[in-house]
Amino acid sequence: MSSQVEVPELGAGGLARFAWRQLTSMRTALILLMMLGVAAIPGSLVPQRSQNPMAVRQYFIDDPQLARWIDRFSGFEVYSSPWFSAIYILLFISLIGCVLPRSVEHFKAMRAVPPATPKNLSRMEFFTSFVGDKSNFDKGAAWLKRKRFRIRYEDGAVSAEKGYLRETGNLLFHLSLILILVGVSVGSLFGMRGEAIVNKGERFISVPTSYDTLSFGKLVNEDVIDPFIIEVEDFQADYDPVTAAPRDYTANVRVTNPGEKVSEEKALKVNSPLTFGNTRVYLQANGYSPIVTVRDTAGFVVFQGPVPFLPQDGFLKSIGSIKVPDARPQLGFVASFLPTYARSAVDGGISLFPEALDPRLLFSIWEGDLGLDSGIPQSVYRIDTSEMSRIALDSLKPGETFNFSAGSITFETFVPWINLQIVNDPGKEYALYGAIAAILGLLASLFGRRRRIWIRITPSGVVEVAGLAKNGAPGLEEEIASLTAHMRDEK
Repeated sequence: MSSQVEVPELGAGGLARFAWRQLTSMRTALILLMMLGVAAIPGSLVPQRSQNPMAVRQYFIDDPQLARWIDRFSGFEVYSSPWFSAIYILLFISLIGCVLPRSVEHFKAMRAVPPATPKNLSRMEFFTSFVGDKSNFDKGAAWLKRKRFRIRYEDGAVSAEKGYLRETGNLLFHLSLILILVGVSVGSLFGMRGEAIVNKGERFISVPTSYDTLSFGKLVNEDVIDPFIIEVEDFQADYDPVTAAPRDYTANVRVTNPGEKVSEEKALKVNSPLTFGNTRVYLQANGYSPIVTVRDTAGFVVFQGPVPFLPQDGFLKSIGSIKVPDARPQLGFVASFLPTYARSAVDGGISLFPEALDPRLLFSIWEGDLGLDSGIPQSVYRIDTSEMSRIALDSLKPGETFNFSAGSITFETFVPWINLQIVNDPGKEYALYGAIAAILGLLASLFGRRRRIWIRITPSGVVEVAGLAKNGAPGLEEEIASLTAHMRDEK
């Protein structure tokens, strides 16, 4: 005869409690933290629309089918995608639900009295006994109190406990992770980040149209931009003559703050940003801008001015493009700037040093349709030559001119440029404090030692001493030996 056992239904409330316990467990928090790290990997492998829209467009040109699948899963917008946000929010909730209750219980445990002295101390670690009296017992209790043990007095016994710093550090570390997540969230919701390349002798005015790239947080717009003016008066780069490694970058700038008519001269360095309200301006990179003049067949100037080129290596070999839409037909120069020119049998033109000791401008000339009227965004550093034909190829030193069938180009000179990174991140303080607290908590967790020590005097005059170290933490044996020696007046 078989008997059936009825299992009660879990119900909506029970299911919710079960789901909450699973979500707020430390195991789930660690899994979500690992998932967040894995989910961030595509953002570093695939170009993001907010940072490099041109590279995203190139993805669609090179492999449209793959690009559509990547876009379908928000691969070009990883950090604002629904799945990344879901992991982030779940991790945030899991850490709060896991750490806060543990913190409350830990606070109560720290205020509670130590546990009672066990009946049989001989079973504890490093048990020691000797013949003594009440004075030995009192000396031991005073020693424990002086060493900041929490004391519990009993009839003929003392229970002492110390080392809650270990668990405190562990909880502080996890609470700090919550603070770091808050800082990242505040920055992504209310922050602003932009970049701008400014040539020597030019001014940067902090308005949206002056930025080369500009992105805002989810809950703010261009109103968060702090107004200011930076004029680059000079830029000096110091390089090691042997290794060519940079030793120092200094940009001398003239700064005008909001609402002020008088400007102020300041030095902008890599680790010394400028501050305007809540915004900081960093010196991020540098390069060269060749100054060229392009004339048509009649001798009229159709283009003149500096053109920033992008460095490709540590010797500042740079590439760029000079687009002349006013020429008839339109002209494009696909060019390279070499600060210290040399020839290589393998790579052709190369630069031997980042300082402009022997500058040379290498270029190929193309004529045809630049595609500027197609409505498709283009990079200012590259030219789409699919609808153009090459008509010439040459190189120039500063001051030289090259004549070709559609006109001429003169390499006048060059000026350095600097890349300004403008950041308004209201959450950086939270993230910084969280990181500092996390390091302190981790150190406390690693070096804290929780242990208990008991002293008992029996009616027969035998003093017993024993201890217990949580997780086998070292140092308890030496501590009990020092306590015993003090109780027995041994030196």
